[in-house]
Amino acid sequence: MLLGDGSPTRHLRLLTGHDVQVQLISMEPDPLPTDSAPLEISELTPPLLRRQVWLTCGPHTLAWAESWWNQEAAELHLKNRHQPIWRSLTQGRSELFREVDGLALVEGDWLEEGFGQKGPFWSRHYRFFRQEQELTVIREVFSPMLEMWLGPAPRQALDINL
Repeated sequence: MLLGDGSPTRHLRLLTGHDVQVQLISMEPDPLPTDSAPLEISELTPPLLRRQVWLTCGPHTLAWAESWWNQEAAELHLKNRHQPIWRSLTQGRSELFREVDGLALVEGDWLEEGFGQKGPFWSRHYRFFRQEQELTVIREVFSPMLEMWLGPAPRQALDINL
């Protein structure tokens, strides 16, 4: 799930047997990304837009995600804000390339509240490219509830450089 090139929303649907519902938290301009934002955001052409969502399958909240976009690209590709990004980007069957840039264990009271479980939580961030151009940077945080389908996962820091 962390290193896969496939669509996490598709994987969530296949694992749970439920369609993925996107609960939009926000989608607004982000002129000054925080220090905790992935460095790869600097490769996007400003002005930037930041989108944040919870992903649920049936009664389970299984992921939180945020993505950064050039505002014009977001308007072009994210016409339905409540649709998973993968579905939005592949509607015309155009080719995408995904590059995973980092893995992390993250914590936050708001994540514990959203997932209804204690952290730390596995996270990854990656970029989508289309025609050799960076399209978006995405960060996802996964609920430990996924272990119900995938089996137990250790939650200790790893020394991984991608």
